[in-house]
Amino acid sequence: MAYEDRPNRIPWPPLLFAGAALLALVAHWNHPIPFPTTFAGSLLRVLGAAFIAAAIAVDLMAFTAFRRHRTTILPHRGAEHLITTGIFRWSRNPIYIGNVLLLTGVGLAAGIWTMVIAAPFALLATRQLAVLREEKHLARRFGAQWQDYSRKTRRWL
Repeated sequence: MAYEDRPNRIPWPPLLFAGAALLALVAHWNHPIPFPTTFAGSLLRVLGAAFIAAAIAVDLMAFTAFRRHRTTILPHRGAEHLITTGIFRWSRNPIYIGNVLLLTGVGLAAGIWTMVIAAPFALLATRQLAVLREEKHLARRFGAQWQDYSRKTRRWL
């Protein structure tokens, strides 16, 4: 595959997270795991709402950075610019962190444990099918600039 042109032919991350959510819902409908109805359950639902808010904030910051730098946000298209500022100063993959927060948050807020369980599996699949390929693409496309950035900024947090 010509990693210089684009990291993937398929936009894996949105498909993986949407697929994980769908599988989690099917599992929940077939075999629901009881969610606490006590004060602890209420706290978990509030935590879920906070995760959802954080996910939206992270995604908005990342989307703004992509727009400001005039590069594609689509995970199967080639990057035109390497973004190293803003939220990308703290993480090389803030949108994927936002996706995990969103899936976990919706699971907690809705009382669906299977969605909470699915979130780390979606992230692992995203790492294998997208992140590692995206990193090769960025390394070949931006060379020393990517190497410097990847040394200074963690993949996740």
